[in-house]
Amino acid sequence: MAGQVDLGPLDQALETAHLPSLSAALVHLTGDRSWLRPEWRPTYTPLSKGETGVPEVEQARMRAAAKAAITDYLTGNVPMAATPGPDLVREMMGFVAGADIPDGYGEFLTDELALDGHSSKDPDWSPELKTVARRLHTLVIGAGMSGLLAAIRLEQAGVPFEVVEKNTDVGGTWLENTYPGCRVDSSNHMYSYSFEPNHFWPQHFSTQPVLLNYFQDVAARHDLRKHIRFGVTVEEMAWDERRAVWKVKLQTPEGPQQVEVNAVITAVGQLNRPRYPQITGRERFAGPAFHSAEWRHDVDLTGKRVAVIGTGASAYQFVPEIAGKVGRLTVFQRTPPWGFPVAHYHEDVPAGMNWLMEHVPFYDKWYRFWMFWMVTDGLLPMVTADPGWNGPSTAVSELNQGFRDMIAMAIAAQAPDRPDLVEKVIPTYPVGGKRSLLDNGVWMAALQRPNVELVTEGIAEITETGVVTADGQARDFDVIIYGTGFHASKFLWPMKIRGRGGADLHETWAGDPRAYLGMTTPGFPNLFMIYGPNTNIVVNGSIIFFSECSVRYILGCLKLLAQTGAVAMEPKREVHEAFNTRVDEGNRLMAWGAPQVASWYKNEAGRVTQNWPFALVDYWRATLTPDPQDFVLTKSAELVG
Repeated sequence: MAGQVDLGPLDQALETAHLPSLSAALVHLTGDRSWLRPEWRPTYTPLSKGETGVPEVEQARMRAAAKAAITDYLTGNVPMAATPGPDLVREMMGFVAGADIPDGYGEFLTDELALDGHSSKDPDWSPELKTVARRLHTLVIGAGMSGLLAAIRLEQAGVPFEVVEKNTDVGGTWLENTYPGCRVDSSNHMYSYSFEPNHFWPQHFSTQPVLLNYFQDVAARHDLRKHIRFGVTVEEMAWDERRAVWKVKLQTPEGPQQVEVNAVITAVGQLNRPRYPQITGRERFAGPAFHSAEWRHDVDLTGKRVAVIGTGASAYQFVPEIAGKVGRLTVFQRTPPWGFPVAHYHEDVPAGMNWLMEHVPFYDKWYRFWMFWMVTDGLLPMVTADPGWNGPSTAVSELNQGFRDMIAMAIAAQAPDRPDLVEKVIPTYPVGGKRSLLDNGVWMAALQRPNVELVTEGIAEITETGVVTADGQARDFDVIIYGTGFHASKFLWPMKIRGRGGADLHETWAGDPRAYLGMTTPGFPNLFMIYGPNTNIVVNGSIIFFSECSVRYILGCLKLLAQTGAVAMEPKREVHEAFNTRVDEGNRLMAWGAPQVASWYKNEAGRVTQNWPFALVDYWRATLTPDPQDFVLTKSAELVG
């Protein structure tokens, strides 16, 4: 390897390194477990960029030793040591995590770490099974993050498939949402496929164009576009019981078409249909008015009087971006969001960090492992309700109260001279009750600009010229922007889906969507959902992890069909009901399930239809492989007719 790697950036790289992850990587290089010495074991600060609590003198010692070891390896003087055994890997995990790994997590984290390049999420189908699987023609709806993932795994398994996508390119939410400031709120090294790392993320939390480019590059590397039909929507699909196929009506650029497939995988997401508020006179406004998810780039906001209705995740990002451009900005807030203090939310990834990712073997895996562990289940106890809690309704437990106090102090510190503003922006509901956002100070800074006003009075109506609040005050505007979220509880809407006996899925759900493991529903055979009911996560992890688990399970279902010769499968009703009962009980014990909290996590009946209330390890374990005993498997001889 001598001369192949420029060692010039090494000193800078070591200054920016996450040293516990580097220690673990150096165990791989050297075989020396002394890299895990107690004085280098981290003690982390919650929500920080990775401060380890290790004294600077010890950090300097570690960097000096690391420089020598990395130089020896990259110049070819020392070969890679033998692969660490399971006991040593477990010790390395505890070192990087800064805490012993609890029982029940070892196998899960080993699988996620995938040190040998393989994980349970990779399809493992024999050539004989792939031959049988050629009859399982599958339709994937959506070419966003989950749809691309499904396509990759189907291709690897040898299952014939086609993807239909309503847009003109891949990317899903990262293609559609182009509002100013749009970016991810999970770290990029987590918000990326486990098998498709990117060693060159420009920022810790990347912007929409960067994320779109990542997913488009993945589609190109796996040559997926040849399987995708763009500009196509699914209007209706019906299960043909006699032939065990889905008849799917499509609207294409060439006109209506119908296809028949053995299985359907929906990958349309939960937040894909913008929701406008029911405000009297909304259609009367004479100026430009649009939703943040449908941003009008042809509307110049420079010097304009702009109203923003809503203070959710999108507004939290675009308001700071436009505040300095507009003439006057009025933000209408119904409920304030909790903003977790994350100082590096807009910071660049140091070039040295990317150099380590690219050139030091296993550093990228251990760095991702550390990030994964820090957000996996560590915050879950802080948003779990204590049934015996008799404190204020602004919290659900003593831990939750402490978490609330910490974040409220961080918010208040950003506006020491504006107690009136602080009172408006600190929520009165528990932390975790609604979607929490990431805050590096730009939101509060924007609200304190002289041309910005935060209004908490309710809106009575919208007129031709502006907005009238409940106190009778009228304000005129040139532009209205809605940051009012999406139709989150309307899963798979507006598609019409008819299962056994012609049953309509939306009528069956009656506004209360449920699915076994968030993926399958009785009476709707061979219909699999990614990011379905109760698979959203609030504080523990990245949705990509859930999608990878779901796709693994769905491929397992298709594998089960191939292995058994069955033509249809659906969950047993009692299995489906028992699962949803357990989920409901779990959600009632979380901050977002508290009766005093109203949010888009709940449907109109007050049931939490969105969220997974348990640990990530529980979903990982539940979706490792489908249990045939959970399903009704239909053989061809049993078909109706």
